[in-house]
Amino acid sequence: MSVISYISAEEAVSVIKTGDRVFVHGSAATPVPLVKALQRRYNELHHVELVSITLMGNLDFENPLWRESFFVNSLFVSACNRKIANSVDGDYVPIFLSQIPQLFRRNILPIDVAMIQVSPPDKHGFCTLGTSVDIARAAVDCARYIIALVNPQMPRTHGDGFVHVSDIDALVWQDMALPEVNYGGEATPIVERIGENVASLIPDAATLQMGIGHIPDQVLKNLYDHKNLGLHTEMFSDGVIGLIEAGVINNSRKKLNRGKSVTSFVNGTKRLFDFVDDNPEIRVMDIGYVNDTAVIRQNPRVAAVNSAIEIDLTGQVCADSMGSYQYSGIGGQMDFIHGASLSEGGLPIIAMPSVTSTGLSRIVPFLKEGAGVVTTRGHVHWVVTEYGKVNLFGKNLKQRAAALVSIAHPEHREWLDRAFYARYHHAAVPSHPEPRPEPAAGL
Repeated sequence: MSVISYISAEEAVSVIKTGDRVFVHGSAATPVPLVKALQRRYNELHHVELVSITLMGNLDFENPLWRESFFVNSLFVSACNRKIANSVDGDYVPIFLSQIPQLFRRNILPIDVAMIQVSPPDKHGFCTLGTSVDIARAAVDCARYIIALVNPQMPRTHGDGFVHVSDIDALVWQDMALPEVNYGGEATPIVERIGENVASLIPDAATLQMGIGHIPDQVLKNLYDHKNLGLHTEMFSDGVIGLIEAGVINNSRKKLNRGKSVTSFVNGTKRLFDFVDDNPEIRVMDIGYVNDTAVIRQNPRVAAVNSAIEIDLTGQVCADSMGSYQYSGIGGQMDFIHGASLSEGGLPIIAMPSVTSTGLSRIVPFLKEGAGVVTTRGHVHWVVTEYGKVNLFGKNLKQRAAALVSIAHPEHREWLDRAFYARYHHAAVPSHPEPRPEPAAGL
C-alpha cells in the first residue's frame, strides 16, 4: 500500500462550491470537524444543500450566519437540526429509511460531495464506515467526490462498510472520541412496566428489532430468561451486549445471517463501540438490505418494537411530528412493522407511555391537525402501554377503539369513552389485554 497523504479539514472542504449537494454521515459517525470547516466558509458559499439522517455533535445549524449559505434537507430530523428543519432554511423529506438509498442511486438526489467518518485503513488499504453504514453506503457509491475524516477511535466494523483509500478523494486525520448516548439509565416505573409488558409478548427464538430510546432498552433487560433469540435491527445499542454475552442472543434460529447479529448503525457508549470493533459476529449493513421487508420477513418471529407520539382510536400512529411540527422522521418504523407482520409468528409492536410528560393522553380521538401518519391503521397490530397490551389486527373500528381505551391512562378513559360514543353512538366496552402467544412446538 502506498503512503497515505492527509490534509487539513479546511483544505478538504475547499472543493465544495455554491449549489452543491453534500451528504453528511450521521449518528456517531457525524464528521463534526468537516462540517465546522464547511460552515467557516459561509461568506463564500450560497445554497449548499446538506443531506443527512440523524446528526450528532455541536453543529450550530441555527446560527444566522449560515442561513443563506446552507439549506438543511433532512431525511430524518434530530435534535441537532430540528429547529432549522422547521424553518425556511431547512426541510424534511418523508421517506421510509429502506428507500433512501434509492434517492442517491436513481439520481433523484444526486450527491456532489460525501463527507464521511471512517476507521483507519488496514494493511490492505480498507477503511470502514464504522458505526453507520445505513444510507452512507449508497452515498459513498454515488458521490462525485468523497472527503473522509479518518479517526482511530472509529471502530472497524464487518459487513457492507468497507471503503478503499483509493476511492477516497481527500483524507483528514482526527483522533477524537465519538459522541455517546446512554439509553440504559435508570428507568421510571412507567417505562419498567412497559418493558415488562412488551417482553411478555416475545417468545423464545424470536428475531429482535429494537427502535431508539429507553423503552426498547428496558424490553431487553427483561429478556434474560429467553432462549435462542436473534437480532436483525436497524439500530444496535448497548442493551444487546449483555444478551449476546449471555448467549441469549445467539442468532441460531434465524434463516438469514444465521449466527450473526445484523444492524445498519450502532449508537451508544464507548463500551458498545469497543464491543463491535473488529467483531465478526456483528454485521453492519446497507439500510436497503437491513430494512427491506422482503428480507425482514424471512426470519422467524420478528418482534419489532417501536414507539409513537400519539395514536388515534382507529389505530393511526403518529411517530414523527407534533401536529405540523416535524420532530423526527418516518425512519424504519414502517419497514419493520410491516416486515414483522409478514414474518411467521411475527409481532409488530407499538409501545409507548399512556400519557406525555405533561399528562396529556397519547391515545386520542383524533390525531393533531397536521400530524403525520407513520404506521397506518391497516398496518398496526400490537399496542402496549403501562396499562396493558392489545392486538388491533382483525378488529373493526369499534373493537379497536374499545381496546385502546382499555390501555389508556385511567384519568383519560372517560374522556375517550365520550369521544367513542360521539363517533359510534354507544359506549366503549373495554377489552381484556391479549395473552402472550404460545411458542410453536419444537422451539
